Amino acid sequence: MATLRVPSPVPSPVEDAEQLRKACQGWGTDEKKVINILGHRDAAHRQQIQQSYEELYKEKLSKRLESELKGHFEKAVYRWMFSPLDREAVLAKIALTKGLDYRVIIETSCINSTNHFLAVKQTYQNHYKHSLEEDVASNSHGDLRKLLVGLVGTYRYEGDEVDVRLAHSEADILHDAINKKSFNHDEVIRIVTTRSKAQLNATFNKYKDEHGVSILKDLKTENQDDLASALRTAIRCIISPHKYYEKLLRTVLNKSETDEDTLTRVIVTRAEKDLKEIMDLFENRTNVSLEQAITKHIHGHYKHFLLALVGK
Repeated sequence: MATLRVPSPVPSPVEDAEQLRKACQGWGTDEKKVINILGHRDAAHRQQIQQSYEELYKEKLSKRLESELKGHFEKAVYRWMFSPLDREAVLAKIALTKGLDYRVIIETSCINSTNHFLAVKQTYQNHYKHSLEEDVASNSHGDLRKLLVGLVGTYRYEGDEVDVRLAHSEADILHDAINKKSFNHDEVIRIVTTRSKAQLNATFNKYKDEHGVSILKDLKTENQDDLASALRTAIRCIISPHKYYEKLLRTVLNKSETDEDTLTRVIVTRAEKDLKEIMDLFENRTNVSLEQAITKHIHGHYKHFLLALVGK
């Protein structure tokens, strides 16, 4: 369930564009007004506001906001203003070019539906004149490249059908390879990158039933390299995206130095989808609401913008 709260009735895009123009004029920016408008408009409304603003003032709203706002607040608003497909394409590009953050590539390839991910890849290609597969291959190396290219190049079957015998045999294949620390085994890569999510979940359940331990625990080693960590991330995204994101939020908010980029990514990408379920898991696990955790660790206009997106 989404956490974004949109007023009823919604002001017209022209009214919102005019109010945003006023917020950006004069000696100082009215950040509160920016938050009150953009933090309470869905993707369709935001696109209409941007169109109206450009028609009225002959400049892009995103560029104006970029020049008026600062720091993590500016970055969060800027990313929020993209359409969902554009945002995922941009986040993938950032993840590949500013130091490889394979989590972003895994999230978009393993959590989205097959058709949505295909649309993200098309949007990426339209923006950057390269395929996502090509750029992933160019910006990763070795066994990690093999996994990531496999994940972004796949077109998973979306149905619920499960082959129980296949789940049993492939659970054994995975266990044998993982037990030998052969995380780069071709069969491990093949299974994780090509099987449907329903088939993989059946395989992971068989793994635990047959071998008495979850595949995630078996993959967690003391000296964990990028490949083992990436495999765990992919499997966690396939098993339960909500639990994956909850743990990500818990991790970034418990650090002595908060990872604002990751915090922003989770909230802006999930606020219109399933952030409510993620927030409920967070509170059940920590006995602290996500709003309270944000209030404790985040400050200024950035804090108030995030709180708007989580529904406060």
